[in-house]
Amino acid sequence: MAQRVADQFVDILVAAGVKRIYGIVGDSLNGLTDSLRRQGKIEWIHVRHEEVAAFAAGGEAHLTGELAACAGSCGPGNLHLINGLFDCHRSRVPVLAIAAQIPSAEIASGYFQETHPQELFRECSHFCELISSANQMPRTLEMAIHAAVAERGVAVVVIPGDVALEPAIEAPVPKTSGLLPAQPVVAPANADLDRLAALLNGDGRVTILCGSGCQGAHEQLLALAQCLKAPIVHALKGKEHVEWDNPYDVGMTGLIGFSSGYYAMVDCDVLLMLGTDFPYRQFYPRGGGVRIAQVDRRGEVIGRRAAVDVGVVGDVRATIEALLPRLKEKRDSSHLEQAREHYRKARKGLDELAVGRAGRPPIHPQQVAKAINDHASDDAVFTCDVGLPTVWAARYLAMNGKRRLMGSFWHGSMANAMAQAIGAKAAFPGRQVISLSGDGGFSMLMGDFLTLVQHNLPVKVVVFNNGTLGFVEIEQKSTGFLDFGVSLKNPNFAAMADAVGVRGIRLEDPGEVEKGIAEALAHDGPVLVDAVVSRMVLPIPPSITVEMAKGFTLYMLKAVMGGRGDDLIDLAKANLWE
Repeated sequence: MAQRVADQFVDILVAAGVKRIYGIVGDSLNGLTDSLRRQGKIEWIHVRHEEVAAFAAGGEAHLTGELAACAGSCGPGNLHLINGLFDCHRSRVPVLAIAAQIPSAEIASGYFQETHPQELFRECSHFCELISSANQMPRTLEMAIHAAVAERGVAVVVIPGDVALEPAIEAPVPKTSGLLPAQPVVAPANADLDRLAALLNGDGRVTILCGSGCQGAHEQLLALAQCLKAPIVHALKGKEHVEWDNPYDVGMTGLIGFSSGYYAMVDCDVLLMLGTDFPYRQFYPRGGGVRIAQVDRRGEVIGRRAAVDVGVVGDVRATIEALLPRLKEKRDSSHLEQAREHYRKARKGLDELAVGRAGRPPIHPQQVAKAINDHASDDAVFTCDVGLPTVWAARYLAMNGKRRLMGSFWHGSMANAMAQAIGAKAAFPGRQVISLSGDGGFSMLMGDFLTLVQHNLPVKVVVFNNGTLGFVEIEQKSTGFLDFGVSLKNPNFAAMADAVGVRGIRLEDPGEVEKGIAEALAHDGPVLVDAVVSRMVLPIPPSITVEMAKGFTLYMLKAVMGGRGDDLIDLAKANLWE
């Protein structure tokens, strides 16, 4: 049989190193999926919702750093991809999305299921183009792959089903070396390094704030901190790259961070930002007393969050290596020691919250998160839903240089954790993959729990079942609103798991937590742990603002006046009477 466009399409994907495509079949995708079936070189991962396909592809790309792919049929099929693709794009992971289109002759006619993906996906992609003919396809697909890999984000190709079935033009399969451009090392200018060194060589106390741009620079980062006698604060996306084997790390900053991280940043003379675009401006030093330097390979982010005195465009590792010979080692370590002691106290306080007493329910979610950390393997992959699961992951999962952690840390979407875990497990079947899921997030895309069974993916899903959209409820209370619209009437998730052939474990008493988590992680197959945890535990922010205090006071007044005083008693028991 003569080669069709779809066959040529698959050949190019194979050359680009694509190993699997996540998606749902449909008539407009039949040419492509039939070619995948016949060639047998790329695995088709059949999910139950296309949003999961995009999240799963993003999970794979996050771990491998390589191109991953997802696909959706015309109209509603590929529209379902969009939320997951926004997450991939904002997380800067290379993902190719294949958006099938209605028959080319019907475009613009108001045809059944007609949309215009090349317009809809433009905001969440570096490249988004329609393939309208066979002679256009090879070059367009190659450009899409180049864009996704070189610019680290999403590329979308839109292809009508009839075009995929056309005879292919004669064109050589591209060479892998030319199809996948290597990431360049961005070296800073000497003048910028000199300015940065002059700032850091002064007498001021230095704190370092690290983000995901510090990946691969762990050794250099420690040498810099030692030279500057500087505490290291990490943003959430920097956690997996920074905190392990790091005597200078003093925790995370931000609303879900540590008080030690917060104060190390605001109580310094020089803040050095490395590979981070940490978005919350209220957590940066205020006023003109603190000078700020920022290093990032993306020049467009320098100065975006706080006024910068010195901006350096460059990779973190290359910048530190070039900077260190220009620095004078500081002798005064009092700032570092103060931050370390503060971190020790903050860490101790958090660990004390993770202890439960048998026979004294409810379970505190901190206890579950710490048990997961203690029993997980040394190279476990963790995913976490937004909201409270992210809080517990940030505070209780310890990184070690082998473990990985991902979530929807920029896009902030619900329901990402299990979906990303599917991609992680498909790409790394030999590694332990654990999803820290909220009950709201898990139930939002619960249909794809069946994907774990269908593809025999032994993911461990731990559902923090507190019967509410927990973080939203806290946000409402902290700004003075009575909680509204957040309650969830949940089933017994463990019994539901048993019904579909997955091991289900339900935890209702603190005395069950250690054994239940250990059994779940040791089980040879997928597991769902239904951890019934306290609804009233507050993730206290590192710095209570006047506005927050006013908000909680107003909430308490409204609760009493509205006949909900029992809520306040439960709140006090969960957070004060320990």
